[in-house]
Amino acid sequence: QVQLVESGGGLVQAGASLRLSCAASGFTFSSYFMRWYRQAPGKERELVAGIASTGVIRNYADSVKGRVTISRDNAKNTVYLQMNSLNPKDTAVYYCNARFWKNDYWGQGTQVTVSS
Repeated sequence: QVQLVESGGGLVQAGASLRLSCAASGFTFSSYFMRWYRQAPGKERELVAGIASTGVIRNYADSVKGRVTISRDNAKNTVYLQMNSLNPKDTAVYYCNARFWKNDYWGQGTQVTVSS
């Protein structure tokens, strides 16, 4: 059974840092391109960051570039999102996504709330 379980979200003040984790199981994690998306209330889901299977290629949304780092540990089947200098605009539910060929898996999301 495929599972993506996000954790690490919470309520923080502006300027704080959080590290989100996404633990994967039920598929060959090391073959999959992993992404973090987020969805704020009343807005469409948007891509935050992505990382290729080997971790060499990474990309970021302009809105988070310089503040966010995506990484993965294929031995632990886990992808991370380190977020620094958080601001209220980062408030959203953050989702983990795994994609390879025709397979497209999503986690349930973790809430990040940044207070001003």
